[in-house]
Amino acid sequence: FASMILFSGCKEDDPSPELTGDSKEFALASKSDPNIDGTVVFARRNDGSTLITIELQGTTAGGSHPAHIHFNTAAEGGAIALTLTPVDGATGKSETVVTTLDDDALVTYDNLVEFDGYVNVHVSASNLSTLIAQGDIGGNELTTTSKTYPLSPVTGSAISGTAKFTKRVNGNALLSIDLTGTTSGVNLVAHIHENTVAESGAVVVDITSVTGATGKSETSIRELNTGTAITYDDLMEFDGYINVHDPSAGLPVEAQGDIGINELTTTSKTYTLSAVSDNTINGTVKFTKRVSGEALVSISLVGTTSGISSPAHIHMGSVANPGAIGISLTAVTGATGKSETSVSTVTYDQLLVYDGYVNVHKSATEMSVLIAQGNIGANEEVTYNVTNSGASSYIFSGGALTNASNPSLTLKRGKTYKFIVNAPNHPFLIKTAATANNTTDVYSNGVTNNDTGSGTVTFTVPANAPNTLYYICRFHSAMQGTITVTD
Repeated sequence: FASMILFSGCKEDDPSPELTGDSKEFALASKSDPNIDGTVVFARRNDGSTLITIELQGTTAGGSHPAHIHFNTAAEGGAIALTLTPVDGATGKSETVVTTLDDDALVTYDNLVEFDGYVNVHVSASNLSTLIAQGDIGGNELTTTSKTYPLSPVTGSAISGTAKFTKRVNGNALLSIDLTGTTSGVNLVAHIHENTVAESGAVVVDITSVTGATGKSETSIRELNTGTAITYDDLMEFDGYINVHDPSAGLPVEAQGDIGINELTTTSKTYTLSAVSDNTINGTVKFTKRVSGEALVSISLVGTTSGISSPAHIHMGSVANPGAIGISLTAVTGATGKSETSVSTVTYDQLLVYDGYVNVHKSATEMSVLIAQGNIGANEEVTYNVTNSGASSYIFSGGALTNASNPSLTLKRGKTYKFIVNAPNHPFLIKTAATANNTTDVYSNGVTNNDTGSGTVTFTVPANAPNTLYYICRFHSAMQGTITVTD
């Protein structure tokens, strides 16, 4: 009887440890075997210890899989911090109760859920180099916040892909590169540089080499090469770009892409560059808006000659009223007909209303010879489609007009306007007076194909154009409108 009382008293005074209900689960991704993955769960116990439970699916009976918690991230690698009970292949489970790390340092549940570490599960004790599952834990856990940037092939390269930044719980970032077109056995060198692809700049972060066999690379980013800390949020606003090089061929750039505030948006505007001295050379200039609000200026010409570099500029004024150089652009490479310039002196939005034009010169030694030219911004050519409503009015669409009847127009000196006329028997005239039934008072300065009912009238407004002009049908005075000319 006395023994029973004593035993009962011990159970009440020293109860078995119990789970408190606090727990945290982390994912363990498959590694060498895509069929094996699972989770690791940390659970708080009321005696201050932590129960660590690994559960994997896809393991095989008879196997015993060593498991450890390591310092740092999976992408970085690190020493073993805590040895866990091996995972039983038959059940896929492992349970370990811990109060200290392997070096006897005390570790609590709260420490573990914020730990700078990761979990490795190995195929066997005799093959520790092969992992079957792995996952970041604690502050290194990956969130669902991420940003992916394209990595485009450079001329002559077949390699392209993406660079994905994923935010960790602690605010740091995992950079994952995924490329196609890489070659097994050739590992590619990669870096984050400062500035833009168009400008180029120094290396600021060394990226883990891209494995040729898989085209993949993972880098945990905590700081720049200088030791300055950098977070995921910092990277989203970083002034930089990524280059991927091939070390087997002398480090040429195979793929690259702007990141952070230099990311290109889908907002762009393209202008025509017409032939000047050589009718076979023409093309476009395209402004693309960056996240920062700045612009990438891309020239693309056909008909250029390999070995010739053609200087290019944005000028103030217009083709009809030329002015000084406003912005110098990267010279056009003859072999490709292309040029890219990152412009920061004015914004993309400012370029769209810029009073300017683009000149491309034959070469640095023949600057007086132009090979392509075109108005941009405020001087962009405007096109109106002109039809008729009987003999009562002209109907205008285009240039911010939609089915407008005999509208008043405001045209700017130096800018080109096209009137595509489809009004048979109603010849369209630009005149200095609103007079019908004659061809007197016709204004011809800068006007091509005046007096047509089916064709295109082009009007490049000269600097000395009068302040008021008129458009009118040669035969019907009701079909007319006022043209106000401004600077």
